[in-house]
This record gives sequence, C-alpha cells and structure tokens, in this order.
Amino acid sequence: MHVVITGANRGIGKDLARLYEEQGHEVTKTSRKPLDGYATLDVDDPASHEAFAQSLNGKPVDLLIANAGVNFDKGQSLENGYPAADWAQTFLTNVTGVFLNVQSLLPLLRAARASKIAIISSQLASSTNSGKGMLIYRASKAAVLNLGRNLAKELADEGLPVGIYHPGWVQTDMGGAGADIDANTSAKGLVQQIDQLSMATTGVYEDYKGDPLPY
Repeated sequence: MHVVITGANRGIGKDLARLYEEQGHEVTKTSRKPLDGYATLDVDDPASHEAFAQSLNGKPVDLLIANAGVNFDKGQSLENGYPAADWAQTFLTNVTGVFLNVQSLLPLLRAARASKIAIISSQLASSTNSGKGMLIYRASKAAVLNLGRNLAKELADEGLPVGIYHPGWVQTDMGGAGADIDANTSAKGLVQQIDQLSMATTGVYEDYKGDPLPY
C-alpha cells in the first residue's frame, strides 16, 4: 500500500508514518520545508501541490492522510485578539490546503484499486459541543469537517471513502506537554480506525478510539 501523509516531519504525522512503515507499507512523507527523506509540500501553495503530485510520477495513492495543520490562537482574547491575518492563514492551511491536497492527488487516488482519504480534524470541530477560546482553530476544524463530509458524498459513486478523525489531545508542539496522550498512542488508534474505514462508514467523524463524535 502506498500511503501519503502531509506534515509527517513531526508530531502525530511522524508517528503515523513510522507505524505504516513498520507495517511494510510505502510511505511518502511530506514537509513544508526541504528535509532528507521527505517530499516538499507547502499545503498553502497551489503550485506546490501540483509539483508534489507530479513528483509521484503517476504512482497510485492507496491512502491519503491530510494531517498538516496550524493553530495560532491559543490564549487570545475576544476583545483584542484573533487578528484577520490569523483567520486567513489558519483557513488557508487547515481547510484550503486539505482541499488542494485531495484535488491534486485525486487522479492518483482514482488509479488505486481501493483508496481512502483520512482528514485529521479535531473534536473542537463539533458545533454541538461548542466551547470557549481558540475561535479561529475551532472554526477552521469545523470547516474541514464539513469539507470531509461533503467530499464523502462527492466521491461516494466512485467507491472512495472519506473519514474525519479527532486524534485526541496529544503531547505535541500544538497540543502542549500537558496533553492527555502521547503521539504514539494517538497514531496507533488512528491507524486502527483508518484501517476500518469503508464505504459503509464514509463520512465518519470519530476519535482515535473509534468513538463517534457529534457534528
């Protein structure tokens, strides 16, 4: 199986790549900046998506994990925080970047015998379980949840399932040292849930343990 993982140079993406490699799969790992062993992909840049897709030389993609994301708005205040530039950048990376990733690799996903798309979102995407703080991040993850659910409908006739996943509160640069679980625990759970993704469950929104989340 050929697996493509964006943002695989650190955090959850790095552990996901390691686990798939340990299972014997071919893993194409991407990083925003050039790194040995990684393909360069700036998810904010349409030209970078095009160049990355071309660099795969027509190799079918069995699994795309759209993992790359940003969070700039921890601790910002409603009164004077959340600048417009942060909204634009966060949505560019967390939403548009995911769409461009899927769009650019769609021919290679279609070329695989039974491909899948997994989008790493967050439980903070839930409109039912709304909360305080990180308004930009919450909104961007809600948007990518909506995108994933709609892509599941768009691709249903082709038999290409799409899943949207909450990785847990993870001890990464984004999650912080005080988070609940380490990246390895999250990645192991995500691999199990993604493995179970099928047309019967396309559009699923669940956490790394397989527990369903409210939309």
